[in-house]
Amino acid sequence: MDNNLSEQMLDQLNQFTRRKHTADEVYLFDLILCDNEIDRDGDCFTEDALAEMQKRFVGVTGIFDHDPHAGNQTARIFRTALCTDSTRTTKAGKPYQYLKANAYMVRTERNADLIREIEAGIKKEVSVSVAVTRQICSVCGANRIEQPCSHLKGKQYGGKRCYALLDGISDVYEWSFVAVPAQRGAGVTKTLGGSGDSEKQTLRRLLEQTAAQLDEVTEVIRRDVVRLCWQQESETSAKLLAETAVHLNLQELLALQKSLQMRLSPSAAPAQLSGTAPATAAPQYSAYRMNAAEKE
Repeated sequence: MDNNLSEQMLDQLNQFTRRKHTADEVYLFDLILCDNEIDRDGDCFTEDALAEMQKRFVGVTGIFDHDPHAGNQTARIFRTALCTDSTRTTKAGKPYQYLKANAYMVRTERNADLIREIEAGIKKEVSVSVAVTRQICSVCGANRIEQPCSHLKGKQYGGKRCYALLDGISDVYEWSFVAVPAQRGAGVTKTLGGSGDSEKQTLRRLLEQTAAQLDEVTEVIRRDVVRLCWQQESETSAKLLAETAVHLNLQELLALQKSLQMRLSPSAAPAQLSGTAPATAAPQYSAYRMNAAEKE
């Protein structure tokens, strides 16, 4: 930014200094902190979130790579503006909005190289570190921080793309110069409170659901194997096979089921239990027997 600053801008800047600085003493530059485009992580800020950050980022310090050491402080934001580009829409079909900021640093010998790198476009991409309370699924509306859903970001569900709407800004921490931004258009990446835990919870929930479904399938096959054992074998053999089936895994149960089915001729009438077997034979296996309704 040109150093021929207006008195208004200098007044805004000097609110954060202990003495009044002149235009020759400071270096100013513009940056885009974040926008409402869907980024590489499948997230985007809502309009309310951008508006809240517009207020909160005034006076916030800039550092490098989110390293919070005091000696890492390099610049400070003194003014922000929420802008709309009416000629552009986001991937979600919304008017493109971005949060613009004006930052300053004091000209010193120590930061002369950094200023040259900013001017040359080497130090360009920035990242914001904020905390959000809501990460809303675009498909089902669930807050993924409190109640993770099964929808995966980037996937299509009924023609609707899944992404997370970041809302409820509870705090802003800092902004940093970084190498790789998440938001392509704005050149911004971010650190979100709770988002990593939310993704892990979602994955854990999916794995648990898959395991439960596999257990249900295994149990159905096990009951059918036991039924075939009692249908085809003598009481002693059936009891032995039924006891074995209790300890078999799904692959082993499928192999035994196939073997038992092959031994039963499709044209043959169903075999009956041995005439010597009592009506309550092997009651401990009744849980695996199927009544007429279950067979259908």
